[in-house]
Amino acid sequence: MPRVSDLYRPTLATLTDLYELTMAAGYVTADVADREAVFSLSFRTLPFEGGYALTAGLETALQILEGMSFEGADLEHLRGLTGGAGTRLFNDQFLELLAGFRFTCDVDAIPEGTVAFANEPLVRIRGPLLQAQLVESMLLTVVGFQTLVATKSARVVEAAGGGPVLEFGLRRAQGPDGALSAARAAYIGGVAATSNVLAGRLYGIPVRGTHAHSWVQVFDDEQTAFDAYADAQPDNVTLLVDTYDSLAGVAHAIETGRKLKARGGTLDAIRLDSGDLAYLSIEARRLLDAAGFTETKVVASNDLDEHTIASLRAEGARIDIWGVGTKLDTCFDQPALGAIYKLTAICEPGGGWRYPVKVSELSAKTSIPGVLGVRRYVDSTGRFRADMIYDEDLPDPDGDVIVDPADALHMRAIDPAWRREELLVPALRSGERVTAAPSLEEIRGRARDQLGRLHPAIRRLLNPHVYPVGLERGLHNRRTELVLERRRGHKAG
Repeated sequence: MPRVSDLYRPTLATLTDLYELTMAAGYVTADVADREAVFSLSFRTLPFEGGYALTAGLETALQILEGMSFEGADLEHLRGLTGGAGTRLFNDQFLELLAGFRFTCDVDAIPEGTVAFANEPLVRIRGPLLQAQLVESMLLTVVGFQTLVATKSARVVEAAGGGPVLEFGLRRAQGPDGALSAARAAYIGGVAATSNVLAGRLYGIPVRGTHAHSWVQVFDDEQTAFDAYADAQPDNVTLLVDTYDSLAGVAHAIETGRKLKARGGTLDAIRLDSGDLAYLSIEARRLLDAAGFTETKVVASNDLDEHTIASLRAEGARIDIWGVGTKLDTCFDQPALGAIYKLTAICEPGGGWRYPVKVSELSAKTSIPGVLGVRRYVDSTGRFRADMIYDEDLPDPDGDVIVDPADALHMRAIDPAWRREELLVPALRSGERVTAAPSLEEIRGRARDQLGRLHPAIRRLLNPHVYPVGLERGLHNRRTELVLERRRGHKAG
């Protein structure tokens, strides 16, 4: 697994929104910077109107946290920032504090490649308020984006029904980092390979590719182009057949395949990139089989996503391999997870926790206060049945009932026969690793296992079954009391 410092300069401490730093400076002024605090990263609604999310990005985030420091160039840049009146935003005392900054918080997180659901803390940060505040924006962008792509990838792979999916999104991704992060997350989600050579080198992801229309256009005719490509890449012959006429292109590919076969080679595949992919793939398969090329695969690309793939398969398309790019890397139908990072507990000067709560007219936007954990209940077959969000500092829950965070009248009983698993596990203690970093293959394997333990109705692309997630009864009661208290106080004020 590559280090973040292999991609960027040694520190990404200023990969943050300005208000994180202005708040941090304010905490110093208000003498609360060292107060112990707990923040939780979560999301409010499942992406893509689906039934689950697949976590990713944690390893990248942990590497950034481990190496987080402010270098001379960072401090000089901050020294030059000014407010509306032209005065400096950050005084020398604060910059001196940043010069000695090291991340020493405890981090607990749901491991990458784990299925997760709305309102559950994916990452929990516990430590000095200033430190926990400064890492907000970085965690949101890293964990939020990779979780989104990994989830999209899992849905695309599900739609493909076992056919390999290739990630082709580099050229349409949001810049170099977006392309690398997307390739990594898509591999966690189940794609078989990427076209991104740098991602292949950095992450060990298999690399696959064909040729562009420009290759065909360079030559006087398509047949000459195909023959030339087979001569240049005799062990990697996938021919793009739709530059002029797709079915005529298949005929030309077959002719090239005959020449390859005569010298012991193989026509690996043909690729369709436009037109009616269902009809063209059926006809291409017929032509290939009739010519004796029954082992040659049909690859399809062209703005595919899980819904298009599912539709093509329902129409009987004869497509073996799916190349998915733009709509995977950009998460075209939902380009942001909407992750949030909320203060859920802060230590009072005299000791003991105070539990801040953000109150909203919408129940779904009312925060969940506490030192939050997540407990998953699993039946005797290993299938996931329900998740409980609880507060580690409340009495150990008996596990009898969970309460919907958005609807207190919606409760779910927990079967006492179900065993329970803790989802948040220690990642950093005092800013240092407590377990070895998993390999990308291990994370990918976990994702495959996790998805297999969800009921198929929850993995369904359209109108999935709702997986039960709720608050432990004591946490629900305390949250309700805090909300009512806050509303009474607001009205009184």
